[in-house]
Amino acid sequence: MDWGTELWDQFEVLERHTQWGLDLLDRYVKFVKERTEVEQAYAKQLRSLVKKYLPKRPAKDEPESKFSQQQSFVQLLQEVNDFAGQRELVAENLTVRVCLELAKYSQEMKQERKMHFQEGRRAQQQLENGFKQLENSKRKFERDCREAEKAAQTAERLDQDINATKADVEKAKQQAHLRSHMAEESKNEYAAQLQRFNRDQAHFYFSQMPQIFDKLQDMDERRAARLGAGYGLLSEAELQVVPIIAKCLEGMKVAADAVDAKNDSQVLVEQHKSGFARPGDVEFEDFSQPMNRAPSDSSLGTPSDGRPELRGPGRSRAMRWPFSKKNKTVVTEDFSHLPPEQQRKRLQQQLEERNRELQKEVDQRDALKKMKDVYEKTPQMGDPASLEPRITESLNNIERLKLEVQKYEAWLAEAENRVLSNRGDSLGRHARPPDPPASAPPDSSSSSSQDNKESSEETPLEEGQDTPIYTEFDEEFEEPTSPIGQCVAIYQFEGSSEGTISMMEGEGLLVMEEDKGDGWTRVRQKEGGEGYVPTSYLRITLN
Repeated sequence: MDWGTELWDQFEVLERHTQWGLDLLDRYVKFVKERTEVEQAYAKQLRSLVKKYLPKRPAKDEPESKFSQQQSFVQLLQEVNDFAGQRELVAENLTVRVCLELAKYSQEMKQERKMHFQEGRRAQQQLENGFKQLENSKRKFERDCREAEKAAQTAERLDQDINATKADVEKAKQQAHLRSHMAEESKNEYAAQLQRFNRDQAHFYFSQMPQIFDKLQDMDERRAARLGAGYGLLSEAELQVVPIIAKCLEGMKVAADAVDAKNDSQVLVEQHKSGFARPGDVEFEDFSQPMNRAPSDSSLGTPSDGRPELRGPGRSRAMRWPFSKKNKTVVTEDFSHLPPEQQRKRLQQQLEERNRELQKEVDQRDALKKMKDVYEKTPQMGDPASLEPRITESLNNIERLKLEVQKYEAWLAEAENRVLSNRGDSLGRHARPPDPPASAPPDSSSSSSQDNKESSEETPLEEGQDTPIYTEFDEEFEEPTSPIGQCVAIYQFEGSSEGTISMMEGEGLLVMEEDKGDGWTRVRQKEGGEGYVPTSYLRITLN
């Protein structure tokens, strides 16, 4: 069923219906626009809420960050923040795919509808003009017929009147003949106009307007289909983010399950365990007799040297832990201001950091020594004297770090002994000093005398040795046409000498020639630069 056949006479109905359809499309666009504003406001409020409750300081600076409760809460906030991002994505998709596209489509539909109805109104106007012309020709034919009949009656009356002159009779007959001729022409014109109007009317009702109505029907059906698709986009935008939202919700569930009450209790112990021994009993002080109180090592109020505490107007009674007020703490380098257990942990951390720095300096010193040896054997690659300042600086840094390591090891041993003595353990089981951390460099040990000896012998050895330690580069090597492997720079290297290139830590390079035993590898940068770098500074993967 089509509009052109069934609704041929419902021009105004179709006009109202198509207008209603476009209004509905505009209402839906407006609804989606307001929906996106709601989503954006919701996402903004969620992000503000997350920002409000996220820790202000970095996690490493927060002691509470080690608790699973705090970690789960931060993870929960991050998941909520990701959830807010998905709401923003829904708003963005609705804005682009519904608001903008449907608004543009609505404007196109309005222009098309306007064109079709203008065409229909022009056809109606043409038909109405044809009908007016038909009516005019009809009235003219009717008027001419009456005039002709009246002229004929006048001519007949004068012809029968004996008093009328021959001239009057002849004139009346001519007038009657003229009127009759005019009526005949009006009749022919009316007939032609009627035939033309009937043809135009048939074309209007059976061809022209049905085509226009069919176009309007096609336009309205396309609009309805597009509106239905727009309805679907509303749910589609939600379905697109459902997997991510499900992951966010799953992350929240994982964060909730990650809360470990027992572990948090253990973390609290590890963070704040002081290592102090519990105070002994408070002794009875008999003020009825003038006698000194016997010293006791178990009393916190008694000095450690065994002398009784003086009391008088100038002395105030010391308050016992944990009821004493804490004074402002003065931070010391050996962390002695901390409780024994906390002091031991901080010293252990500092010792590990110094050992890592020392290992890095040792690696750099070895690389510089290898480079100097290569320069001495192949002068065309660079001047060995140019490396002396850097080698000296590296040796000074090594000496400084070794002294710091020894210092922290001694402090750590004292802290260990302090912790063990407070625990009441036997000294026989804990007499040896603690093991160095796993990250300690190979040449850093707890023996300071051997370290000093090694460092003092390093400079003469590299300046005056006669026997070569590393093999020379083959000067007449055949340059490969393609790389033989890849490598990644573990440390930064400044290739300031001839034959070397600089590289950044983490930079990817191409291996052009393997290390021939002298500690140097020829590499090529992605930009095209080529030269030698220390092999110990690389993580190499050969093809």
